[in-house]
Amino acid sequence: MGEEKKKMNNYTIHHSFCHLLLLLLLLLVPLHSIPNATATENPLLKNYIILVEKAPSIVLNLHQWYHSFLPTSTDILNRQRMIYSYKHTIIGFAARLTEKEVSLISSMPGFISAHPDRIISIQTTHTPSFLGLIQNNSSNADWKGLGGGEGVVIGVLDTGIFPDHPSFSGEGMPPPPKKWKGRCDFNASQCNNKLIGARTFLNGSAASREELKVSEGPALPPFDEDGHGTHTASTAAGAMVEGAQVLGNAKGVATGMAPRAHLAIYKVCDNGCHYSDILAGMDSAVADGVDVLSISLGGPSVPFFKDYTAIGALHAVKKGIFVSCSAGNSGPTPSTVENEAPWILTVAASNTDRTIVAKVKLGNDLVFSGESVYQPTNFTAAQRPLVYAGFCANRSLGGLDAKGKVVVCDWGTDRISKGESVRAAGGAAMILVNEKAEGYSTIADAHVLPASSVSYYAGLKIKSYLASSQTPTASIIFEGTVFGSSPAPAMAYFSSRGPSIASPGILKPDITGPGVNILAAWRNSVGPPTSKPFNIISGTSMSTPHLAGIAALIKSAHPKWSPAAIKSAMMTTAEIVDRNRRPIVDERLLPADHFALGAGHVNPIKAINPGLVYDTDVEDYTPYLCGLNYTSAQLRIITGKKNINCSKIKSITEVELNYPSVLVSLGRDEESVTVWRTVKNVGEAMADFLVKVDEPKGVEVVVAPSRLSFEEVGEEKKFALTFRRSGKGGEVAEGRFKWVSSKYEVSSPITVIFKA
Repeated sequence: MGEEKKKMNNYTIHHSFCHLLLLLLLLLVPLHSIPNATATENPLLKNYIILVEKAPSIVLNLHQWYHSFLPTSTDILNRQRMIYSYKHTIIGFAARLTEKEVSLISSMPGFISAHPDRIISIQTTHTPSFLGLIQNNSSNADWKGLGGGEGVVIGVLDTGIFPDHPSFSGEGMPPPPKKWKGRCDFNASQCNNKLIGARTFLNGSAASREELKVSEGPALPPFDEDGHGTHTASTAAGAMVEGAQVLGNAKGVATGMAPRAHLAIYKVCDNGCHYSDILAGMDSAVADGVDVLSISLGGPSVPFFKDYTAIGALHAVKKGIFVSCSAGNSGPTPSTVENEAPWILTVAASNTDRTIVAKVKLGNDLVFSGESVYQPTNFTAAQRPLVYAGFCANRSLGGLDAKGKVVVCDWGTDRISKGESVRAAGGAAMILVNEKAEGYSTIADAHVLPASSVSYYAGLKIKSYLASSQTPTASIIFEGTVFGSSPAPAMAYFSSRGPSIASPGILKPDITGPGVNILAAWRNSVGPPTSKPFNIISGTSMSTPHLAGIAALIKSAHPKWSPAAIKSAMMTTAEIVDRNRRPIVDERLLPADHFALGAGHVNPIKAINPGLVYDTDVEDYTPYLCGLNYTSAQLRIITGKKNINCSKIKSITEVELNYPSVLVSLGRDEESVTVWRTVKNVGEAMADFLVKVDEPKGVEVVVAPSRLSFEEVGEEKKFALTFRRSGKGGEVAEGRFKWVSSKYEVSSPITVIFKA
């Protein structure tokens, strides 16, 4: 071993000699052979993602090259150690290794990096109408002539799919595009022109449980055991299904955002989502030929060289694939936003104007509006004794006498289980009260007993009444599905907030879309078994496929547009006012800031024809990453490029990236900061645009030139924005600038952070 290692340390100096040595080793022993882990070491095996250099030309294939790094053992054991071989996103593999083995591998020629596998988590009868795509829940699949995403393939990385659901019917769908190279691992009757791809990638999860075995027989089909993946897939591109409802509420025609688009499903989650599995799903999706990726998964912020969703997404974007990811459900705490890379569309969540009303009426005649999906018709609105049980964390409710009473419970992570505790204790109904962080946001759940979820401020008054009355009572009055509720859209309390940790100079999230009380397909019936399987759930997981489907609409209309151009189209046409033309608010009913809202709420009709776009060349991300002070080794992990030397590249700061939003920092002693942007005309020839600026408080903004004239479609123009302090400001100030023509309004948010 010592002599072999000595020879290999001369790899870079004696390149041709090393190739000869490799050839001999290939013929005699496994490449780079290292001792196998002993039985006593086996409990220390962990999943690792290993990045390596491209295989030397003498090596016949990548798999052979990857296996050469594994411990010496039988071929069967090697294959058990090997979890995945990657090709289209990174050059590397995932394997079960000990720390000692990783240390030995790290000294081998061709090694780049090793990171432990990481586990992250999973995070519409009305939304098409709410977004202006159809009128009155009609079954017009042409979406006002937009084509419904025809010819586009949306890849969904999630918990799998329930293939027999009517939302995934292939009736009336055209065949997959000729470029499609994927496969569907369901049986022939379940695969069709809608569901054209279906794969399972759970080796990382299985390996972590010591259950990884050599595969024998047919591939495991990606049946959804959770429901989450079925919900997100149907939201993105589900077929139109009449008679959708959940427990008699939210009745209408269920449909995805892009009902004519094809679906490719990649099951990568099973009791958590391993990076190794996610990367394998993305690797397959790139090779298969998807156009859009919807990824409703995420975890806490990490640097990009440790974020394999970001790394995989960058390689997907290089292939022209648009990537939509969830912003996370850790709001309203600042700096909780996830999936922050600028080549990803980071999607926040907001409500719609549909509520499923369950009002609470107290014995003193005060009435508060709340929500619940479960609204039994045999539950009378009679006043019942009212008691407070705190967090309702156990089935005994701490010995509280709840029999026949309305029980007040404080908000928590598992809302359904609280109702189960109340029911087990004999309670007749539950009032679920928000904590302060949730504010006025309410969520409709399919509770197990009559219930109403009410705001924090309603909860304060209910608790005050409980404390002041000797015989407090309450009733719950169910009013079913109500449209036209206000304010809408409004930001969901749970939607994760910026600023970004991984890249503080890029405004994240990018945009918001419907993510509260979203009805979509489910793996089983919620309620009577005779009903069609739909469910209503909330999260940025729900808003992400909305935006992925809208990206498919744009891609179908503009097949040659880059992912950056599609993102720009959505961001610069987003709305910052609600249905009543008032500023979009947050869970406190205060105007939502940019770190909650991003550029605004998506408007798909405008996004199809934005007028101008801020395009970004994929190569621009390298100088941007240099500007984040990543080392050459870290840049190689992210980009896959060898020998990046940031000292020889003109690095750019985050604000210099040609992004559709602008975030600048102004120091106390800085006279001014100037940033440049380039816009491309994608509207009409012979078009003139004038700039309009809504200046942030305490900041003067000068745009030069103030007029852009385009003679041709595809023409680009450059302009500068100069920011100067003009007065006293707080920590953050916000404004906007717009390029306005006779037909278009291209709007971008400005966020200014004042440094001490």
